[in-house]
Amino acid sequence: MTLKKIVRTLGLSALLGFVATPACAQDLIARQSPVDRRAKTLDTIVINRLQEVEEIENPASMLYSDWSTSKTHAQGYLPDAYKIDLRGFHMPTPSRVVTSNYGRRWGRVHKGLDIKVYIGDTIRSAFSGKVRVVGYDARGYGKYVIIRHNNGLETYYGHLSKQIVHANQIVRAGEPIALGGNTGRSTGSHLHFETRLAGVAINPALLFDFPNQDVTGDFYVFRRQTVDSESARATALRGTAASPGYSRENIQGTGRSNTTFNNNNTTNTDFSARRNSVAQQTNSNQILYHKVTEGETLESIARQHGISKEQLCKLNHLGVYTKLVQGQILRYS
Repeated sequence: MTLKKIVRTLGLSALLGFVATPACAQDLIARQSPVDRRAKTLDTIVINRLQEVEEIENPASMLYSDWSTSKTHAQGYLPDAYKIDLRGFHMPTPSRVVTSNYGRRWGRVHKGLDIKVYIGDTIRSAFSGKVRVVGYDARGYGKYVIIRHNNGLETYYGHLSKQIVHANQIVRAGEPIALGGNTGRSTGSHLHFETRLAGVAINPALLFDFPNQDVTGDFYVFRRQTVDSESARATALRGTAASPGYSRENIQGTGRSNTTFNNNNTTNTDFSARRNSVAQQTNSNQILYHKVTEGETLESIARQHGISKEQLCKLNHLGVYTKLVQGQILRYS
């Protein structure tokens, strides 16, 4: 065999060997890819579940350095800009009447909004979260509740007549947490409502529109450089000047809740209104609530009260696939 043929044969053999090896490797990788994808999916599910558990046990842990059930004002890290998710909210009271704005008042800073409520009116959690403090301050908040939420906010509810939650309790948006009152440094029954981000008070009017019973948007972006000017505009748009007339209807919305409370701090729904027709309920302008029992679903509760599932979800700011929890309070009228 000539040298030229030998060189050509060796070269061809080497080339075939070089090509064959990656082909085998590619084939092995191809066979492993579905397994890798499944493993990656499982890892993602596990991580998501762990994050959900963490958010329930320690809401907004990226902002707060500790969890205290005795210290009123929590310390945390407040970035120059932070996006606050306002979806899934519930107005803490149906009252539309703002009686005192956020800002300077009587020579001191008033760090929340005062909303007119009557003693015994139901106060509800603005978002889902975890109760951090249930306390009493005779020279300030009176009986008060503080809840930390996954969106980074802590909401404060002051001058209460009764607290019906306890520290470290998990609550859902719209769940009853207290009754309106006139305790502490107060000149009349009202709800003092604060919103704080990493311990820093921000104007609730930036987030909540009490006169229109709504939030200001799906999100609010807190920015250190512009928050003061934005706060002034929010007060002009949604403060005392924007409040409707001081009337019983505007203070109590379309009627008081028929939810009552027993001595064990649990909720009991007065079901006597169910004996009336849906038309009678609508004409009476009452806001009525249903306490979820074991096995009930959105569909079964909607049928029971003569409304659609979609209406029930809209009234309670729920998704159509939301899984209900025994004891949960739902509005149905």
